[in-house]
Amino acid sequence: MAMTLRLTSEQDRALTLLASAQGSSKHEAAVRAIVTAATRMLADAEVAQLARDTVAGHAALEGRVRRARR
Repeated sequence: MAMTLRLTSEQDRALTLLASAQGSSKHEAAVRAIVTAATRMLADAEVAQLARDTVAGHAALEGRVRRARR
C-alpha cells in the first residue's frame, strides 16, 4: 500500500542518518523503525500484563498465607 510521508527537515535528516547507519534506503529505514516501534510497544504491553498477573497472583498467595498463619 502506497503512502506519502511528510517530514520536517529535522525529521528527514534523522531518517537520512538512520538509513546511513543501517546501510539502507530511507524507505527501508522507515519501515524498520515502524516495525521496531510496534514490536517494542507490543512487547512492553505483554510484559506489563505479565507483571499485573504476577503481582495479582502474589497478592492472592500472600493473603492465603496470612490467613493460614492466624
